[in-house]
Amino acid sequence: MKGLKAVFTFVLVTVLMSGIVSSVMAADKEPAEYAGTPPKHWHEVDNDFMRAFHNPMEGVTMGLDLRLREVFTRNYLSMNKDWGGSENYNDHHYQRIRPRWSLRWAISEDVTFNTRLTWEFWNHCKPENHPIGFFEEQNTDFDEAIFDHFNVEWRNAFDMPLTLTIGRQDIILGTGWLVLDGTPADGSRTIFFDAIRGQYQMTDATKLDLIYIQQYDNETKYIKPFNHSAVRDRRHLTQKSDERGFIFYLTNKADSGQQRELYYIYKNEESSKWSGYTGPDADIHTLGGRLAGALDDNWSYSAEMAKQWGDRNGSTLQALGANTKLMYAFNDDKKSEVHIGYEYLSGDDPDSSADEKFDTLWGDWPQYQRGGDLQSYIWTFEPGGALGEVANLHRFGVGHSFKPNEVWTLGTDYNLFWADETYNGTTMGPGPANTLGGSSFRGHMLTGLATYQCCKKLKTQFLVDYFIPGGYYDISDNAFFARINLEWTF
Repeated sequence: MKGLKAVFTFVLVTVLMSGIVSSVMAADKEPAEYAGTPPKHWHEVDNDFMRAFHNPMEGVTMGLDLRLREVFTRNYLSMNKDWGGSENYNDHHYQRIRPRWSLRWAISEDVTFNTRLTWEFWNHCKPENHPIGFFEEQNTDFDEAIFDHFNVEWRNAFDMPLTLTIGRQDIILGTGWLVLDGTPADGSRTIFFDAIRGQYQMTDATKLDLIYIQQYDNETKYIKPFNHSAVRDRRHLTQKSDERGFIFYLTNKADSGQQRELYYIYKNEESSKWSGYTGPDADIHTLGGRLAGALDDNWSYSAEMAKQWGDRNGSTLQALGANTKLMYAFNDDKKSEVHIGYEYLSGDDPDSSADEKFDTLWGDWPQYQRGGDLQSYIWTFEPGGALGEVANLHRFGVGHSFKPNEVWTLGTDYNLFWADETYNGTTMGPGPANTLGGSSFRGHMLTGLATYQCCKKLKTQFLVDYFIPGGYYDISDNAFFARINLEWTF
């Protein structure tokens, strides 16, 4: 849809240019000019209508935010430029527009009812024949609106230092390595969990999270989305399974600044068989911990390890994962930092009757530590792979970030990937298929990220990922992912 694309591009370019001008002006100002109340930014909408919108009645608070994305990709699924024939399904250019409306209703001093309605629609520029159901000729899909928050929060429950949240909610534990995205199959549209969460503040320094999760692959199971079509919208939320889970997560923050985390996670997966697909059947137990904190004024660290056991698809599960990072801050006026990291996710040994593949649980999201967004796609067609799921990995990475001025942050990362196990000759994805080679070297990932954030309500990111495949793949066409992301809160 040319009109939609033109409007989107105009809005995005206007915001970006305004941000660049604002950053230059901010860099030239003397500190004395910021004394007193700072001037409002151009994007901060403050009038009678918006004040009435934010607080329409006593006890009710509403919010509105907007995310705009422009995305370009090449060979991002199969590292094979011929996949899809004349219409290369790896070669994409599209826009994603996601407004969200939130409402918070204070029922009493300690009880609130929270909702958020999310609507994301897409416009595909390339390939031109992208299948969009009823909107195929226009390549624009207005899709549906879904409640990704719908919960009751009860603070000081039972006169204890306990907060209960019951219903649909976002949950992020630790760095999000294993628990962040409850709905990986719908991309970054939502990350919610349908769960009951209890947060008990044992002491000033120690908190215990107890969480029960019940996820369904079918998005209509609890709350049917608006504008949903049973024919057109066959959307999966999970990795094609219905999931139950229990999480015990203990967090301790010492006066020295050290943080200790200990957790046990149980996840049950049953193939949903919804819409003719089958997913995993598994009972996965995960026991792990994380240590993080400052070593001195310059050095800091994060180290996490988890052991898994149970069964998956009829095989005994025995797996191991680890994620570490060491950081050095120069403590200069540019806030310069360098870091190195190592991550290990065990792969399934083809010569063993057991299953050694580490399961990232609810960690199937684009984790920047492995690159930007591209790293969550290149594993999709591997044996047992799924969108966002990363496994069978040794990763060594180095990176640097700094702030040239108050509003810009620039970061670069370089990661080397190896496979823990190799599967020489195994077919990778639909035809014309790629196959896996005999080498364990997956390849090089180069990532650049520029973030502009003048204030709390506006953030813009420019992300570029470039992947150079190694001998792990028989066909080794370089992959590319570029994204402009703008988030605006009204």
